[in-house]
Amino acid sequence: MTLSSREVSVNHPELSWPTTPSPTEQVDGQRDDQHRGRTRVWPVVCVFATVRNEEKYLEAALDSVLSQQYPGQMRFVVSVGPSHDNTYGIAVECARRDPRLHVIENPQGLIPHGLNIAINAAPADTDIFVRFDGHTRLPGGYVHAMVDALLRTGADNVGGRMLPVGQAPLEQAIAFAMSHPLGIGGASFHVGGIEGPEETAYLGSFRKEAVIAAGLYDESFHRAEDWELNYRIRRNGGLVWFVPSIEVEYRPRSTWRALAKQFFDTGGWRRQVIAADRSTASLRYLAAPTAVVANTAGLLATVLGVITPWTWLTLGAIAPLGYLALVTIGGLTAARHLPWAARSRVPGVLTTMHMMWGLGFLKGTPTN
Repeated sequence: MTLSSREVSVNHPELSWPTTPSPTEQVDGQRDDQHRGRTRVWPVVCVFATVRNEEKYLEAALDSVLSQQYPGQMRFVVSVGPSHDNTYGIAVECARRDPRLHVIENPQGLIPHGLNIAINAAPADTDIFVRFDGHTRLPGGYVHAMVDALLRTGADNVGGRMLPVGQAPLEQAIAFAMSHPLGIGGASFHVGGIEGPEETAYLGSFRKEAVIAAGLYDESFHRAEDWELNYRIRRNGGLVWFVPSIEVEYRPRSTWRALAKQFFDTGGWRRQVIAADRSTASLRYLAAPTAVVANTAGLLATVLGVITPWTWLTLGAIAPLGYLALVTIGGLTAARHLPWAARSRVPGVLTTMHMMWGLGFLKGTPTN
C-alpha cells in the first residue's frame, strides 16, 4: 500500500491541533476538581502508537483510546507503516471523526521509527506521552490513571499489566501462555505482582523530559525497543513504576505461523539487547536457548545411541522427553479452566514459544 502524503498530517509549524479540551474533557475536569475540592492544572497528554497490518483490531483499539475521559487536554498521534490491508483507511476515517487524532506516515514500517515519528509530531506543549498499540484495548480511565500514578509516585514511566484475551481456541491458548510463568516467565507486567519499581513497563506512560533525555527510541532495535528505552531511562537515574491494578487487553496472534515469527524475532532482538549491555542478561532470558540446546543435544545423542554400539547415549532422550512432559502435564494442568479446544493447544503453544524464542536468541541476527 502507498500512503498518500496529501491525506497525512505532518510535523511542521502549521499543523493544527484543537486548543481547548473536548466537552468530555471539560466535564470530567470539572467533576474531578469538585471531587478534590481544589483546582488542578492537569498535564497535556499525547497518546501515540505506530501500527501496520492492523485492520482486524485497529478500530476497536482507537475507539478505546478516543473515548478516554481525562480532565486535561489529550491529543492523539498514530503513525502508519506500509500495510497489506485497510489499516491506513481505518485510521484516516477515525481521524475524520475526531480532530484530536492525527495520522502520519511511517515509511520504514518499523516500530521504533514509527514511535519516534509519532513523538516528534506531538504538540510542543505535551507533558506526558501515553503509548498504546494496535493489538490493545485501553480500559476506561486508563489515561487518567496513568497520569495519576506518574504524579503520585514521581516516576518517569508507569505501566500496568498486559491482559491477553483470545477468542478462537488457539488465541485463548496463546493468551493463557502469555500470562503464565510456564509460558512467558516471571515478568510482572505479564503475570502480575506488587506495585513498585520495575525494569520495564508495558506500553508506558512517560514524562516528556525523561524520553527526551534518554534520546527517544533507539531505531537500531526493531524489537525490544521498549525494554531498551526503559533501560536508558533507569541508567539516567529515572524511575520505572508498575501498577498491577491497571490491566490492558491485548489481542494475541491468531495463527501458529504468526506466533512462531513473533517469538523468533523477539528472541533475536533480546540477544541484541544483551550484546549491547551484558549486565542485562539474566537466567530468565537464558532459559529458552538452554532448552533448545539441551533438547537438540539430547535428540542427537539418542540417534547416535541407536545407530552405534554406544547405547548409553540413548540416555540423552531424558532431556527432550522431560521437556515434553513438563509442557504437556504442566500446561494441561495449569490451563484446566480453559475449554478443551483451547486447553489441548496449550502444550503446542508453550513449545512453540520456548523453542522459537530460543532459536531466535541463538541465531542472534534478526532481520526485521
